[in-house]
Amino acid sequence: MGFHTFDADRASKLEEAEQRYRYLSRDELIAAIDPAPDDVLADLGSGTGFYTDDVAPYVDTVHAVDVQPEMHDYYREKGAPDNVAFVTSDVADLPFETDALDGAFSTMTYHEFATEESIATLARTIASGGRLVIADWSADGMREVGPPVEERYDAADATDALEAGGFEVVRAEERPETFLVVAIRE
Repeated sequence: MGFHTFDADRASKLEEAEQRYRYLSRDELIAAIDPAPDDVLADLGSGTGFYTDDVAPYVDTVHAVDVQPEMHDYYREKGAPDNVAFVTSDVADLPFETDALDGAFSTMTYHEFATEESIATLARTIASGGRLVIADWSADGMREVGPPVEERYDAADATDALEAGGFEVVRAEERPETFLVVAIRE
């Protein structure tokens, strides 16, 4: 992934619901994903599985994708739903077949993989009509928490990159600290 990843030694911080839902609620994420019961999705930068757990009841399979095996270890120890599959990989190197995913989502990790290679991989692995949901710390945000400002993007940056990579952005909004983008694979 990109610049830096979240320190696995601080993984328990990713389980603080009050803090996490302040920036993206479970209901907002589920509505943006708009899952179907037979969907196969990927959580890009799944970390401890905080949001993976929220999505899992609504789909057939969620691939918890993270570059850090320590995050998968934490998630396994915490207890993962039976329909979660662990994938240790950079987004640019996802091991999925072409059109294997019905969609993917990234919660506060886009800044870690925002490259042309990663977007090309997502365009290859997400089937036509599949959804990609990205919520991340905004470069235009108030900078209360999150990664360093120089590692952040805004909704316009993400929209431009996704549209150049074969996605149609159907929703893009800036919020006080974060942005949310919903795109459809063309």
